[in-house]
Amino acid sequence: MNNINPKKLLNSKWTAVNPSKQEKHFLVSEIEFDEEGGVVSCSIEAIMSKRSILIDWRDLKDESRWAHGWK
Repeated sequence: MNNINPKKLLNSKWTAVNPSKQEKHFLVSEIEFDEEGGVVSCSIEAIMSKRSILIDWRDLKDESRWAHGWK
């Protein structure tokens, strides 16, 4: 399991283990927090296509789907 600090997510780099649409490398482009500091929304952006995807930030903890950094 990838250890993730939500406060350090912005601009972090991720590699999709099983790329789709030839999109492998992603960057966390936007994070929104609530009043208590919990993550409300998280967007990642594909580096090659610049396509933005809204995801649940906890999905990044799944090592079968995401690797931290660009591999």
